[in-house]
Amino acid sequence: MGFSKDNLTGFILALLSSGFIGASFIIKKKGLRRAAAASGVRAGMGGHAYLLEPLWWFGMITMIVGEVANFVAYAFAPAVLVTPLGALSIIVSAVLAHFILKEKLHKLGILGCVMCIAGSVIIVIHAPQERSISSIQEIVNMATQPAFLLYVGSVMVLVFILIFYFAPQYGHTNVLIFTGICSLMGSLSVMSVKALGTALKLTFEGRNQLIYLETWFFMFVVATCVITQMNYLNKALDTFNTAIVSPIYYVLFTTLTIVASIIMFKDWDGQSAGSIISEICGFIVVLSGTILLHVTKDFERSSSFRGNYTPLSPTLSTRLCSGNGESLKHDVEEGPSSEEYLQIGYFKFTLDDVTIC
Repeated sequence: MGFSKDNLTGFILALLSSGFIGASFIIKKKGLRRAAAASGVRAGMGGHAYLLEPLWWFGMITMIVGEVANFVAYAFAPAVLVTPLGALSIIVSAVLAHFILKEKLHKLGILGCVMCIAGSVIIVIHAPQERSISSIQEIVNMATQPAFLLYVGSVMVLVFILIFYFAPQYGHTNVLIFTGICSLMGSLSVMSVKALGTALKLTFEGRNQLIYLETWFFMFVVATCVITQMNYLNKALDTFNTAIVSPIYYVLFTTLTIVASIIMFKDWDGQSAGSIISEICGFIVVLSGTILLHVTKDFERSSSFRGNYTPLSPTLSTRLCSGNGESLKHDVEEGPSSEEYLQIGYFKFTLDDVTIC
């Protein structure tokens, strides 16, 4: 299917967005590590030293640039096209984590990256064209459909359950808790971003939509959802391995966003069965690639732990195996002999939150 001018613009912006966002994960995590080393208190233990760390702020700026590009992309192209291109952020994140953070990427993980790219290409080729919207009222009518209201209600109930019940008990040991909250809120933020972006696009074209209260309501929803996403994304990044957080976040976020977009914007209306099946197949390929990344990363980390266990000093070994929150308090006498040992203690045995002022 040929690209319209709007779809092509959205496609290019989505590619740029994914590159910036993927890099921001690594920059922010480097900033978190540097701040923790300087202050002696990790963000996950209640420290806020990272707010004074220029590298962390540079990562935030990089992410904001990526999000702005993503925001504009949704105003030009359907979510079914824009969202799957987030797979590129997985590639950028995993590759940079391998070289910069020394989080080893298994050879099968490289295959997973290739599968993510291949699946995204299939989705892009068969993506639907952006439907024409002439006013914010049209979007409000879409947002108030019974089916979409049911989706919104279900998301809010799940988010509250995850935040107030599962996160305190399992958030530090199960990566799906923090990333699940991010993804659920993310699906609503994308719908609101698309609504707001379309309203601004119409305004710049001479049809002012800022006079309508609905436009400002969508802006409020975007701000609320994004703040929640950033908070729990920080928690996930600080607690778990970047090469695991990124693909899982992508899988959940993309799945939920596509479902929400299909319900609200009727993206599949008018498409042939062949195109829809091709999109689903492409998405399955992407999912398979991200799962492969997840599995091989766990394998690599487990192998590293087994291979490096013997050289640990007896005191450090005992403290790591105890699994308590003090395992990060290495003094000079029991310091690890390599960065890998620090990473094992940092990611595997520390189960603390990240907070944002």
